[in-house]
Amino acid sequence: MTAFKSDFLRILQERGFIHQCSDFEGLDALAARGEATAYVGYDCTARSLHIGNYLTMMMLYWLQQSGNKPITLMGGGTTMVGDPSGKDETRALRSVAEIEANKASIRGVFSKVLRYGDAHSDAIMLDNAEWLTKLNWIEMLRDIGRHFSVNRMLTMDSVRLRLEREQEMSFIEFNYMVCQAYDFVELSRRAGCRLQMGGSDQWGNIVNGVDLGRRMGTPQLFALTTPLLTTASGDKMGKTAKGAVWLNADEFSPYDFWQYWRNTEDADVVKFLKLFTILPMSEIAKLAALKGGEINEAKKVLATEATALLHGRDAANQAAETARQTFEEGAIAENLPTVEIPHGELDAGVGVLAAFVKAGLVASNGEARRQIKGGGLRVNDVAVTDEKMTLTPGNLTGEGVIKLSMGKKRHVLLRGA
Repeated sequence: MTAFKSDFLRILQERGFIHQCSDFEGLDALAARGEATAYVGYDCTARSLHIGNYLTMMMLYWLQQSGNKPITLMGGGTTMVGDPSGKDETRALRSVAEIEANKASIRGVFSKVLRYGDAHSDAIMLDNAEWLTKLNWIEMLRDIGRHFSVNRMLTMDSVRLRLEREQEMSFIEFNYMVCQAYDFVELSRRAGCRLQMGGSDQWGNIVNGVDLGRRMGTPQLFALTTPLLTTASGDKMGKTAKGAVWLNADEFSPYDFWQYWRNTEDADVVKFLKLFTILPMSEIAKLAALKGGEINEAKKVLATEATALLHGRDAANQAAETARQTFEEGAIAENLPTVEIPHGELDAGVGVLAAFVKAGLVASNGEARRQIKGGGLRVNDVAVTDEKMTLTPGNLTGEGVIKLSMGKKRHVLLRGA
């Protein structure tokens, strides 16, 4: 383990954020002087960022806490191109209106984790549409494109893996790495940015930017990546029956977010406490010492602290209390996730398989059938044994809801509308 001088790299190392770095010694010296202005880029491909983005936001958080300056770069320009990394086919091109709407929806999440302003270590937000959409094609080819080797571009994972699988790559996607590399140069010139951070799948793109900066006369630039997260069982992190774990509360409620962390595998609890909370390492060490059933207490701390950082302490405590009432008291807590169903549909009868799909507790009718065979689905705390069961107004409780449960920890209320 390297003995770093800067708080920034020391914190990232002890918490497990570091995968690769282009020059540890140079970056360490820069960060120790409080001169490490760094950015992470966020494309506007959806209305919300997801939990993978949360990891790089935490890197920016610790950068700021160590006296250095974060930049959140909105990908208003690069989203028009589409990042081919990790994809087998070309991303659907989004209209400018879609990109602008997504951008507006995404922007607010950053201020929950970072402090913006005019002070030395205050974060700033920029948008690469400011410069990418103004590039002249011929000037871009002469001034930027001439520094790129097609031979080297073909070796980048985002391109090589697509070609090895004999999947077509469009010319616009092939240019994504050029745009991202130029972002780094432009941010160096505009904001004194010296470091780009991202997931390990972005290593090739980031190093391209470091190299382009050298060729175009910027100060030395640095690359730092974090490992791509998987769970202890080898699954990609951030997937649920409802889909992705989104960061916006209107896409994935604070209660669902809390439950996601509460359901962490035992082997992942300590790793996630280090990455997704700001608890001191001494406190994490105490939680790491818990054994057997006590590890559930560590999971509750993880869920509450991760939720508090993103959604606020009140929302986190409310989610924890809702879970306590539901699981420990067997109550139908009013703060459980709720799905409204038209009275007309309920009067006609809703198939139990469709109801669980509608509630987002299972992804398909087939999965619901498998859960029923294993005794995993319940209606109003009674196990479902007949897959042809229908839900009607007669299933409504005194609170006017139908409680659907999968396993012991996941519950959704159906409410007539």
